Amino acid sequence: MRIMFMGTPDFAVPSLKKLVEQGHEIVCVVCQSDKPKGRGMKLTPPPVKEYALTQGLRIEQPETLRDHAIEGLLNETKPEMIVVLAYGKILPGYVLDYPKYGCVNIHGSLLPKYRGAAPIQRAVINGEKVTGVTSMYLDRGVDTGDMIFKREMPIEAEDTSETMFEKLAHVGADLLIETIDAIIAGTAPRIKQDDSQSCYASMLSREEAVIDWNWDADRICNFIRGCWSWPVASTTLDGARVRLISAKPVKNIGGEVAPGTVIGLTKDGLRVRCGDGCIDVTKIQFEGSRPMPPADYFRGHASIDAKRFGVENA
Repeated sequence: MRIMFMGTPDFAVPSLKKLVEQGHEIVCVVCQSDKPKGRGMKLTPPPVKEYALTQGLRIEQPETLRDHAIEGLLNETKPEMIVVLAYGKILPGYVLDYPKYGCVNIHGSLLPKYRGAAPIQRAVINGEKVTGVTSMYLDRGVDTGDMIFKREMPIEAEDTSETMFEKLAHVGADLLIETIDAIIAGTAPRIKQDDSQSCYASMLSREEAVIDWNWDADRICNFIRGCWSWPVASTTLDGARVRLISAKPVKNIGGEVAPGTVIGLTKDGLRVRCGDGCIDVTKIQFEGSRPMPPADYFRGHASIDAKRFGVENA
């Protein structure tokens, strides 16, 4: 099948790779623009472009899709299907209506739950035990199109958003091939979404990633897992930003000290009081330092354990 692939981040790469391996004709890869990255702010191509370059695929990076900006590209490449994975832009009607077999999307949730830009992160943050991927036909709404297939995957206690992105990317790639095969065979279902069961998974920001120490231990630990590896959960210590990389809940411990108080170092990490007990922070990153176990940092900063995190949230 002649396919235009629209995707940008790491999550989309396994699906593009599967399409190439299955022998589909990729008429064009459309992704977002190269972005400055790293300390040197070097212009860096997105992961989908990096893979497409290794395969000699045609690559286009339009600044906009509005005002029929890629209508000429569609007429030139004549895709029979457009596959969309985390492209990052909303497709206008002229794009949605072009291909014979429609625009097919792999979404990182079990729709209709967690529509929107950050379904995987929101599922981890909210303490979900199961998530998955859904193949669907795109329509003019935001993740509101008819569903085709779903695949479930458990969220384990040690999973972060980063590990779930990797797992679901590969499950999604397999589901994409199964979906395309069914569409070609004429056996793909169209299942309407129940809008009453939907919720919106908005994009995370650094401002939102600040921990409220009045939350309970499970909520804080889920939040830390869901914010890794971006935007990374953070708090403050004497006005300085501190990033919390990993933690585990400790129940029925804490005493009368206020939430946000550092109780001390234990064999399991840095113990901090929260709403219903404590958490043990097992990996931390102070400004100017690399991520490390708290004990490694506090060997040179022994007096800090009597102070408080997130005073403004306590």
